[in-house]
Amino acid sequence: MEWKQLVGIYGHDRNKQMGQTVILFEKDQRLFLQPRGAPEKTQEIHAAGGSVLITEPDGRTQAYMERRTEDGTVQSFWQSETWDQNRMENSASARFPYIREDAGADPSHYYHIPLVVPVSELRQKVLAAQPPVEPGPFRKADLVELAPLDSAIHLDIRYAQSDNFLGTPLYTQARAFLQRPAAEALLRVLHKLQPLGYGLLIHDGYRPWYVTKIFWDATPSEDHNFVADPQKGSRHNRGCAVDLTLYDLATGKPVEMPGLYDEMSPRSFPDFPGGTSLQRWHRDLLRRAMESGGFTVNEDEWWHFDYKDWKHYPILNVPFEKLHGVAGAT
Repeated sequence: MEWKQLVGIYGHDRNKQMGQTVILFEKDQRLFLQPRGAPEKTQEIHAAGGSVLITEPDGRTQAYMERRTEDGTVQSFWQSETWDQNRMENSASARFPYIREDAGADPSHYYHIPLVVPVSELRQKVLAAQPPVEPGPFRKADLVELAPLDSAIHLDIRYAQSDNFLGTPLYTQARAFLQRPAAEALLRVLHKLQPLGYGLLIHDGYRPWYVTKIFWDATPSEDHNFVADPQKGSRHNRGCAVDLTLYDLATGKPVEMPGLYDEMSPRSFPDFPGGTSLQRWHRDLLRRAMESGGFTVNEDEWWHFDYKDWKHYPILNVPFEKLHGVAGAT
């Protein structure tokens, strides 16, 4: 693959430890560095032939260099093995060239992380915990089950299965709910997509607070930007967030996106420039359709959308098995 087509995540083979502590990505012919788990410290690599220093989570300071052609195409990019305040060692033996890495976007696969604590050890402790107290006032919860609203709404509730990032079921039932205004808005989005040949595949909607607490406690701290802080609660806990993708109405199969659902990598960013043009088109179509219905995409997750009224609803901690007789939206 030519350098001008390198618009993904970069890594290398000679320094695996470094590849695990820093993320490198490109957008609009601009290269960026981001310490893993610290998006607020993202730095752009600036002028052609210039260098940038970045202090990584382990305390080491590394120097990076890049060269471009006149049209802005990346010609070469490397990390110096050592950094000296007076000079940068950039002989051939000290360079670590970066190449594009892409784990693929097959929707039949799933992403998994090493757990800080096994879910089996967390569950009882978390079920006894209480959500944060909020002052309100809030609207009365009115959760609506999504599947009965339209036959073109399909479910793939990963947290009721083992094919999720924690590798174990979190829900006892494979169901999805949203607050009524959000559910009705989602139905309008579906009706815009159906003439284009697409249906909606729901991965998650309302999420009891105790599950958010399990996510946080089980996930390594460097990946906490991909899970909600239970002390603040998730918009899923309020019944105003939905995780979803598109599927082909003709085949019933999920479409390919630039990254996998729940993948904790830059491929999950809604503006990630890698992947194929078709994958990016699918992702952007979903985003445009959802935004037209009053939803906003999460800045770290292309599949996660928040409904505009989320602030008006409280954090809920009701398990699915206690949601009886939920009526469909009108």
